[in-house]
Amino acid sequence: MKVKKIPQRRCVGCNNMKDKKELIRVVRSAEGEVSIDKIGKKPGRGAYVCPTSECITKAVKEKRLEKALDVAIGTEIYEKLLEDLNDEQ
Repeated sequence: MKVKKIPQRRCVGCNNMKDKKELIRVVRSAEGEVSIDKIGKKPGRGAYVCPTSECITKAVKEKRLEKALDVAIGTEIYEKLLEDLNDEQ
């Protein structure tokens, strides 16, 4: 029986490779709109971050999400990431 390959992605906060399903995807659409992609299927440029406050704050502080998506990201996206993280816990 063939073993199914699990997709791996790199977190922009801690720079570690993890399973795609474990990470949160932030996507930039063709129009330049940035949003959080909960299902991982939205079209556009994506960047992944671990669902931990340490990784999210590091990605914010060092502007790693902005560099990965090539667009300025407003504070509402960072607040939404932290809010979603608090809701899950």
